[in-house]
Amino acid sequence: MRTVFWDDTACLVKMIDQRALPARLEVVACQNASRVAEAIADMTVRGAPAIGVSAAFGLALAGLQSTAADVPAWRADLASAAETLISARPTAVNLAWAVHRILRVAEANLPLADLRERLLSEAQRMADEDVATNRRMAELGSALIQDGDTILHHCNTGALATVDWGTALGVIRMAHEQGKLIFVLVDETRPRLQGARLTAWELQQYGIPYAIISDGASGYFLRSGQAQKVFFGADRVAANGDVANKIGTYMLALAAHTNDVPVYSVVPSTTVDLSLANGDQIPIEERDADEVLGIQIKGESVVPTGAKARNPAFDVTPHSLLTAIVTEKGIVYPPFIENLARTLRAEN
Repeated sequence: MRTVFWDDTACLVKMIDQRALPARLEVVACQNASRVAEAIADMTVRGAPAIGVSAAFGLALAGLQSTAADVPAWRADLASAAETLISARPTAVNLAWAVHRILRVAEANLPLADLRERLLSEAQRMADEDVATNRRMAELGSALIQDGDTILHHCNTGALATVDWGTALGVIRMAHEQGKLIFVLVDETRPRLQGARLTAWELQQYGIPYAIISDGASGYFLRSGQAQKVFFGADRVAANGDVANKIGTYMLALAAHTNDVPVYSVVPSTTVDLSLANGDQIPIEERDADEVLGIQIKGESVVPTGAKARNPAFDVTPHSLLTAIVTEKGIVYPPFIENLARTLRAEN
């Protein structure tokens, strides 16, 4: 089952509601582009590749639903929907990339009816490409995992974070399917617990042995030699190899680097933003403080009444802490400023 998909019968965008997992596997329908944007913002759907394709389907839906009588007015409706979608989450570059790819298709010199269908076809093509890209990354990245490895993984980068298969977790899944005996230490990934809720759930589906650990426990396992590799994804990668990923990634990479444990970021080429020189230029989303303050134990709040909180959703891991970046075009090693651009520009 794909994380996000187009329902031909209902002419709607549908997606797995990741807020309900692991208790319930539910699918929600988005009736218009605004609802798709809401689903991206409230993390019904999450993960850079998944939200990119969701936005593509959302914009195609806007194109089908527009009541404009001529192409210029139709394109104006698309531009409005595109702005709504792009503003849903600022850090993940795949979101804007997907929207702009659909908008370029809308510039074709075709009758309005043909343009509407062309947008939907392009969105579906992007969904299919995402699955193929993830499989290719999994094949390449699995060579970095040896039989018997314990892998420390942050956030969720599996099928739920993409259309299907996954990025970093897809690599782990491929290694498992190749018969390698591996074990995964799953960071909880506070405050929304994507590791404990989503990655653990996916690993159970695949039959991969794992244990959930608190985010703060990673250093212990790395220093004591109980983890041989660190894998995570990214929501945006700068030209020099700096990686913006789920909050807590920077501390994990620091601990791994200090203890000589290899650190790998697995990303599709669409997540690399060569227009940004370094990670300082990546916009960092700060989410509602209630995600931090609302945590309860046995129905009771864990914080004092009136407490304040800060809630950055991402941090930037400097390229100097990375061993390699895995893309569908190849595994990129330092110096990233040279090799990343060269690899991405090469033909497969």
